[in-house]
Amino acid sequence: MALKAGDTHEAVVIENVNRTHIVKYAGASGDFNPLHHDDGAANALAGYPSVFAHGMLSMGLTGRMLTDWLGPVALKKYGVRFTRQVWPGDTLTAKAEVTSVADGLATIRVWAENQNGEAVVEGEAVASAS
Repeated sequence: MALKAGDTHEAVVIENVNRTHIVKYAGASGDFNPLHHDDGAANALAGYPSVFAHGMLSMGLTGRMLTDWLGPVALKKYGVRFTRQVWPGDTLTAKAEVTSVADGLATIRVWAENQNGEAVVEGEAVASAS
C-alpha cells in the first residue's frame, strides 16, 4: 500500500475494558502498581474513583491498529503520551492520519479515543510509505 498525506484509518481496539483485561496486562508487563488493581489504593493514594488501565495497554492497543493497517514490518518509530485514564467500561477506538510523506517515509498522527470522543493517548508514528 502506498501511503499519501491525508490517508486515514481507524479501528475499535477494545470494547468494554474490564478488570480482567487490566489484571492480564499487569501479569504480562509485571506492573502490579495497586492503582491498577486495588480500588482502595486508587482512591486513597490518588483520589481516583476506581482502578484504571495501564497507559502502556492503551499504547499497545493503538500500536496494534497501526501494524494491522500497515503490516508488521512497515512501522519504524512510534511514540505517544498518555492524556487521560482508561477506566473499566471504556471502549477505545484508535485513529491515524498521514500528515506527510518524504523520502519514502510517512509521518502519521496517531491517537486513541474513548467512547466519549476523549483522547486517551496522542502521538506520532513513522512508517514506510510504500
